[in-house]
Amino acid sequence: MPERVLVTGGAGFIGSHIVEAMINAGHTVAIVDNLHTGKIENVNPRAEFFQVDIRDSAALERVFTAVRPSVISHQAALANVRGSLEYPDQYAEVNVIGTLRLLEVARRHGVRKVMMASTGGAIYGELPQQPATEDSVAHPLDPYGASKLACEHYLFTYRHNYGLDYCALRYGNVYGPRQDMQGEAGVVAIFAGRMLSQQPVVINGDGLQQRDFVYVADIARANVLAVDHGSGIYNIGTGVPTNINTVAHHLAKLADYTLSEEHGPAKPGEVRTSCLGPARAMQELQWRSQVSLTEGLARTVAWYREVVQVV
Repeated sequence: MPERVLVTGGAGFIGSHIVEAMINAGHTVAIVDNLHTGKIENVNPRAEFFQVDIRDSAALERVFTAVRPSVISHQAALANVRGSLEYPDQYAEVNVIGTLRLLEVARRHGVRKVMMASTGGAIYGELPQQPATEDSVAHPLDPYGASKLACEHYLFTYRHNYGLDYCALRYGNVYGPRQDMQGEAGVVAIFAGRMLSQQPVVINGDGLQQRDFVYVADIARANVLAVDHGSGIYNIGTGVPTNINTVAHHLAKLADYTLSEEHGPAKPGEVRTSCLGPARAMQELQWRSQVSLTEGLARTVAWYREVVQVV
């Protein structure tokens, strides 16, 4: 059944793909984004756009009155692990306080369900057993992961006290078209951009640290499925760990990269292995990853090849 869906952060990398998937599924979509990291060129012309910060309760009230959303896909957040170590107060303000203000407005306007972008990579910490399940103890090692865990607890209290249903989707390492090639986040985007430009690529440490790489279209599909399925916390991952060296080698072949890869010092405090067991999502959301790493990297490099040529 078609819903009125509000996507926060809908001008961002992941959010813009969710907007597209929601529209293609027949939903009416509105976007809230302050364009701090989102880009106006990512705004889908088939969606209504509001340049609003989620911390601005009065502006959110106006948006909800105009849009009357029944479902929210909440992607707006600060999402840089190293940035959170430098500015933990900002991460608490945007991720926690911003989410609380959004939930308060949602509650007052009778929203049925919230899907929130959480993190599988940062929320579990260093687990002795992999892959992580939703029942694994969450011990985030950085303020970003801690802020997302706090938001999950608040979602639970809003369901308990007000009947506002939710799905907290703990994403793996998301990659794909539209991811920013600059900055700390997104090793696939950073490597692809530099390799296509024949610039040096530096791998942190020995490159054997493992991540659960999930193609962005699979993330978007999980949000669409969660509109009508599931309640609670779900890992959105492949269950397959891949080390950074392997990803770099795949990208080098796809990008016709001619320089030798370099290794720099390991990042202190970096989680060695992150892998997410998707069994609960498969059972309750009817979701599983559909795009293999090989196919996903090929699609991603093809998209970045056009962008690099334009730049």
